[in-house]
Amino acid sequence: MKYLVTGAAGFIGMYTAKRLLEQGHQVVGLDNLNDYYEPALKDWRLAQLTPFENFRFVKLDLADREGMAQLFAKEQFQRVIHLAAQAGVRYSIENPFAYVDSNLVGTMTILEGCRHHRVEHLVYASSSSVYGMNDKIPFSEADQVDNPVSLYAATKKSNELMAHSYSKLYGIPTTGLRFFTVYGPAGRPDMAPWLFTEAISQDKPIKVFNHGKMMRDFTYIDDIVEGVIRIQDVVPQGEIPYSLFNIGNNEPIELARFIKAIETALGKEAEKEMLGMQPGDVERTYADTARLEAAVGYKPATEIEEGIAKFVEWYKAYKGL
Repeated sequence: MKYLVTGAAGFIGMYTAKRLLEQGHQVVGLDNLNDYYEPALKDWRLAQLTPFENFRFVKLDLADREGMAQLFAKEQFQRVIHLAAQAGVRYSIENPFAYVDSNLVGTMTILEGCRHHRVEHLVYASSSSVYGMNDKIPFSEADQVDNPVSLYAATKKSNELMAHSYSKLYGIPTTGLRFFTVYGPAGRPDMAPWLFTEAISQDKPIKVFNHGKMMRDFTYIDDIVEGVIRIQDVVPQGEIPYSLFNIGNNEPIELARFIKAIETALGKEAEKEMLGMQPGDVERTYADTARLEAAVGYKPATEIEEGIAKFVEWYKAYKGL
């Protein structure tokens, strides 16, 4: 099959593209290679894909309407896995328009491409952040998600609504995946595993928000990719061919256990700077994965200690420590 994978130089995008390439599919990887975080890491990820003969990289911004229309017309993709986005809850407070351009306009160009070229299945990244301040635990796809606490979350909820409208209007099969705190080797430098590992290895204090009373449904990258690959084969049917799935570990981890896993992997103790809640953050994420299990017979299960050990091992090699 011929796939478009957006965000191919991103964390989830690179691993998803690599899995598809290993299965023998053709993959066109798209990324704008912006400098939201160090471009060298994006180069490293791309270097994992370029040896594959069935891979081709296209540097293009999703918000480039004409460029995106030409790409779809030229390539005639069978499936699209749309993982590119401006990520990060906290950065959305500093630079809101980056989220409008990438997450709203960018998703619109993808939907239009799928509409005009009859793509058989669009799978796109949503986020656990859409659940906002929901009190009901664990978070289920059937829950109301009308209380986003960040612009990032609002754009992701908007993506789901946009996809639903295109599924209803044009019969385009779309599937949204609500990812829960993804981590692992080559993960983003603005997320806790990298920030904490870097600080502890350099004997600097780590910032512990909400005085450590945060709980996250940390999900290892291999588990996420397994879910993505399985779900993209489950093409929604019916009058409105639209579906949504949580992909999470179904086991919230307290920040203290997460930090301990990093300390163990590094063989060093962290100096902790206790702080209050950050604007836009939520105290707890917790995925109900029953719908995913029913659809594809799979549930993420990597323990935090195992996943963090693999991340730290990769980080030390990447940094030459």
